[in-house]
Amino acid sequence: MVEDLNVPLVAAGDEETEGDLDSLGTLRRGLRSTSYRRAVVSGVDFDSSTNFKKKNRMSQPLLRAVVEDKEKFSSLGRIKKKMLKGQGTFDGEENAVLYQNYKEKALDIDSDEDSEPKEQKTDEKIVVQYKPLRSTWSQLSVVKRNGLSQTISQEERKRQEAIFEVISSEHSYLLSLEILIRMFKNSKELSFTMTKTESHHLFSNISDVCEASKKFFKELEMRHQNNIFIDDISDIVEKHTTSTFDPYVKYCTNEVYQQRTLQKLLATNPTFKEVLSRIESHEDCRNLPMISFLILPMQRVTRLPLLMDTICQKTPKDSPKYEDCKRALKEVSKLVRLCNEGARKMERTEMMYTINSQLEFKIKPFPLVSSSRWLVKRGELTAYVEDTGLFSKRTSKQQVYFFLFNDVLIITKKKSEESYSVTAYSLRDQLLVEQCDNEELNSSPVKNSSTMLYSRQNSASHLFRLTILSNHAGEKMEMLLGTESQSERARWITTLGQNSDRQSTDRTTLTQVEIIRTYTAKQSDELSLQVADVVLVYQKVNDGWYEGERLRDGERGWFPMECAKEITCQATIDKNMERMGRLLGLETNV
Repeated sequence: MVEDLNVPLVAAGDEETEGDLDSLGTLRRGLRSTSYRRAVVSGVDFDSSTNFKKKNRMSQPLLRAVVEDKEKFSSLGRIKKKMLKGQGTFDGEENAVLYQNYKEKALDIDSDEDSEPKEQKTDEKIVVQYKPLRSTWSQLSVVKRNGLSQTISQEERKRQEAIFEVISSEHSYLLSLEILIRMFKNSKELSFTMTKTESHHLFSNISDVCEASKKFFKELEMRHQNNIFIDDISDIVEKHTTSTFDPYVKYCTNEVYQQRTLQKLLATNPTFKEVLSRIESHEDCRNLPMISFLILPMQRVTRLPLLMDTICQKTPKDSPKYEDCKRALKEVSKLVRLCNEGARKMERTEMMYTINSQLEFKIKPFPLVSSSRWLVKRGELTAYVEDTGLFSKRTSKQQVYFFLFNDVLIITKKKSEESYSVTAYSLRDQLLVEQCDNEELNSSPVKNSSTMLYSRQNSASHLFRLTILSNHAGEKMEMLLGTESQSERARWITTLGQNSDRQSTDRTTLTQVEIIRTYTAKQSDELSLQVADVVLVYQKVNDGWYEGERLRDGERGWFPMECAKEITCQATIDKNMERMGRLLGLETNV
């Protein structure tokens, strides 16, 4: 706990003298700061009897904001001169918000219009047993007692809120990491249910990630303790991004092994599943699944640029701090890019080797494995193939399985889940694709035969035509292909085509949606999304799918409409476009 803070904890009815303000002390070295709960204004009623006991155990009176003489803070310069020591803000896990349930206001581009925090939105898949306490800078009792938020400009208050949110969200994130390590990684009971290799794949270097977060938070909190009015944190962010955060790249790179290991253990190891379920139900885990803890490092690292961008927005452009903030934003954007590239590279490389081992070439083999090649989409289609004879055409129906890579299409027949016979292949720049109507089957020279084929395969009723200008043998091929849904047809047309319209599309005309439910990509052409992500919509298919571009990094892919809600406020749309321009502009220059 905290000793000798000299920032009085004012009880109801007590008064504070001016001498108290000038005699602010410092924290004893090595001690954690006081509880998160004590930092906020009083009057919060915790229903839990456990919380009540904890509150009594702290032996502290209820806090109440005290009206100060505003003349003491007639200028920002005098506020800085007084060097208001930050009251201890974070200590322990009691009543703290875990990062799974933490909603950064900075993720809502227009949230700075609100003086009070809105009710947090949580992922519908996560069951929240209670809503813990969370504080903003303006709600800190030392800020309220000294009237700081009333003595600075509204823009400066917003900047202080944005800076403090980096600190408070890092605290929340660190608590979740510590629970992951203590309750899951260090559980002997859980470790006995799997091999050391499985445990390593599951938890990777999460301990190193946690240590990096501790170092980062320690320095942030120290800056907060030195002065409740925080001048800047850009130097801290830049320092740790370039020197401390390397473990994030390794952790994100190993994500593919982590996800596969967890899925395998849950599907084939009943003992593991039983023990895991028991740990997840422990009160310290707050009924949150282990997977929600495992994915936090990637979530945290992708949110840092948005948090720093918000500070950038609130910092005057003619201030030296603005350039410092831009430099820090550039470094965290670079870190995100490295994490994304690491995760993609590992997944793509492993997938290439797996697919290559499953292909049987009955024709001239194609050297598939390459560091510059990756899978774009795969799946089964119904093909209506027109075979041209000397005097007639014949339409035949067959099931084909496509492997579409970034530069080549491999056409196969599926023999089993792990075996495919290659019948043709073509470079991607030799492909032409167009949507067509069902009537095209009836326009075949053998109408009766075509109609019969269509009726037998009416589930694959969404058609498109693929023309291969030159296949592996240098021959032209035409295929009439069918899918079982509108969205599958749209997805194949999008991926098979060269999508030259992407560069020419005016982003300002696109619909924007906010993600309200986490979605994890299940296919290569899908987009994984976090709650509060903003996505620009390029296509909308009637059976419930969007194709969009993720604002924070420009990634394209498909996702279900049910995970998103449309953004209708024009001011918010404009701000989102400005933010996207800043983030993507930085990323292309790192």
